[in-house]
Amino acid sequence: MDRQESVLGSGVTIEGKLEGNGDVRIGGKFKGEIEIKGNLIIQKGARLAAKINAEDITIEGELEGTVVASGQITLAESGQVIGDLKAKTLAVAAGSRMRGNVEFGWNDSATARLPSVRSRETEEERVTVVSPP
Repeated sequence: MDRQESVLGSGVTIEGKLEGNGDVRIGGKFKGEIEIKGNLIIQKGARLAAKINAEDITIEGELEGTVVASGQITLAESGQVIGDLKAKTLAVAAGSRMRGNVEFGWNDSATARLPSVRSRETEEERVTVVSPP
């Protein structure tokens, strides 16, 4: 089944909730909640403050919020995220920026076993990944 793609161009500003079936490409400004059964592309130059739930998500612009993908999150070189990411897989390009928490690669059974590991974790034991300048 071919999904239709909806495009919100660079001159568009929307506040509210976006939901439905299909792919969405955002080039402008969006504030609110996005829940789609499809792929989301946040284009370079776009600015979002949102809670997002979609299949595959590509971040080329600026995003502040919580992102959950049932598939992959791709953080492009021009992408910037302040918030939390959760996905089945994660692809991060050199030059991208992020501040927040990331969770990927876990299935439900592995996550159920995680609390015993987390209870022993301290701030000093956390790993930080830094891209070269």
